[in-house]
Amino acid sequence: MWVKIKVKYCFILLLALISADVFAKADKKSDVEFFTLKNKNGMEAKFLSLGATLVSLKVPDKNGEFADVVLGFDSPAEYMKNTAYFGGIVGRYANRIANGKFKLYGKEYTLAVNNGPNHLHGGIKGFNKVIWNGKKIKTDKSSSVVFKYLSPAGDQNYPGNLDVTVTYTLTDDNELRISYKATTDRKTIVNLANHSYFNLAGQGSGDILAHKLMINADFYTPTDGNSVPTGEIIKVEGTSLDFRQPTEIGSRIEKVGGYDNNYVLNRSFAGQFALAARVTEPTSGRVMEVFTSEPGMQLYTGNSLKGVKGKNGSVYNKYYGFCLEPQHFPDSPNRLYFPSVVLKPGETYSQLTAYKFSVR
Repeated sequence: MWVKIKVKYCFILLLALISADVFAKADKKSDVEFFTLKNKNGMEAKFLSLGATLVSLKVPDKNGEFADVVLGFDSPAEYMKNTAYFGGIVGRYANRIANGKFKLYGKEYTLAVNNGPNHLHGGIKGFNKVIWNGKKIKTDKSSSVVFKYLSPAGDQNYPGNLDVTVTYTLTDDNELRISYKATTDRKTIVNLANHSYFNLAGQGSGDILAHKLMINADFYTPTDGNSVPTGEIIKVEGTSLDFRQPTEIGSRIEKVGGYDNNYVLNRSFAGQFALAARVTEPTSGRVMEVFTSEPGMQLYTGNSLKGVKGKNGSVYNKYYGFCLEPQHFPDSPNRLYFPSVVLKPGETYSQLTAYKFSVR
């Protein structure tokens, strides 16, 4: 159970409900705030300022019954100890950088290594482990929580101060939008993503192998033994990674030992906001569509989950959740022909991702 210390905000709106509570400290320095958004259809999203984390997302099924469709924990302290990145914003660099090294305009940088020889999801203390400043806003047709964080120069050995804003918006069209923006005072690299694990049958309900998945991608980036791209971009056709047509996630999963792969999304032009994926859960009838402006998307099927104690007494095991993480490609700083992740002073990093829910 969440340990409530005091209520900071609590009010009811005609079309949306937003609340923010201060909870038990996840560390000794800062209080953690808790925010709730609710649209006119009853869909509800909850967030923590620790990691700007999505902790709960309640979505109706074909019979109008609501279930929480994201994996997570019951307390901020558990998120602080979490090594699976449940629901958090990962950065400064989502995914892997080989050997924790990259060159930027001739200078080599060595980052914190936390995944074998690699730098993963921002390092030892990435954005999912820090306290963000959050505030609520609303319009007639949506409600939002805006999270801000200033990552100082030298954070995990990255160059430059990075000023980051992540805005979650819940619309009355049952769409959860995530807008990312960042600026810097020095040339640096940035690649942000949300790391939510979904189970459209409801968190804790079992595995996701019967979910039908479509990914709008003709190509992917194969990896080496350390899960780092080899540099190739090859067709999914004829491989176990081909989800161009709706296919059960479990139909070929054992051939690859679980999915942890970056897809090169199909789009007409760079930065186009377009459909990246569609997932359908056959029993509940829930459908989730993913739209993004990003060039790539990581599919991860919870391959490392084993006996993880989650929300409401749930236990999460292998394949109990899937992640669809729009982002730039892994190891892009070391692959100059991959889409650039360089951010310069005077520029603004910007991306938009949306998860839209319906039933069939």
